[in-house]
Amino acid sequence: MLDALQQIGRTEEREARPEPPGYLREAVYGAVDGTVTTFAVVAGAVGAGLGGSVVVILGLANLFADGFSMGISSYLAARADSHQRSLAREEALEAVHVNPTEEREELRQVYVDRGISEEAAAVIVEELTKDRHAWAETIIREQSGPLEMSGARTGALVTFAAFLVAGAIPLVVFILDAMGSTIGVSLFTASAIATAITFFGVGAVKGIVVQRPWQRDGLETLALGGAAAALAYLVGWLLRGIAEGV
Repeated sequence: MLDALQQIGRTEEREARPEPPGYLREAVYGAVDGTVTTFAVVAGAVGAGLGGSVVVILGLANLFADGFSMGISSYLAARADSHQRSLAREEALEAVHVNPTEEREELRQVYVDRGISEEAAAVIVEELTKDRHAWAETIIREQSGPLEMSGARTGALVTFAAFLVAGAIPLVVFILDAMGSTIGVSLFTASAIATAITFFGVGAVKGIVVQRPWQRDGLETLALGGAAAALAYLVGWLLRGIAEGV
């Protein structure tokens, strides 16, 4: 029995892709989206020839409004996932009650397909199906993957906080300029450099945590974020005549 369970563990380890620990997904999602959308506002406003004070106003409005929206979206998505899991659990409990023989055979076949011997798979299924609730949880795990333990409220707060912190970086130089500080280079250049570093840093940290090449993940995030920013700047530049006429 122990050898068979160890076989299953090794097989699942080979097949499963590493899941981001804790609230990493929410943090990365919020940070990247916050940086992209805020710098997109900066790039679009600069491309349209708007002044620094306008950039600050638009950027801060976007930062808090979109950050709150992101947090709410994260919360609703987590709640929806929780409800879906509850429904799946009820369906699994009903299935093992109505068709126990069929469900046992399906579960046994799952383990056989993973390379477990017929005899070992039969023993494992016999043990797993002694408790109806544990049996149902096993069915859910095999069909939908492991249950996510992240709380909806905490996930929403992490998303919102990451959005605000990372999203504020493109605006820092404009805020400092509005307060009378001297930057030394063009505000847009300084903002672009700070944003690029943020993109790369967020991607690199994500890569380190999930044990992937951090350089590749950093460059990937930088490239995707940079493309979105460039698109925003282009749109602002193309529409600069409208801003000039207002």
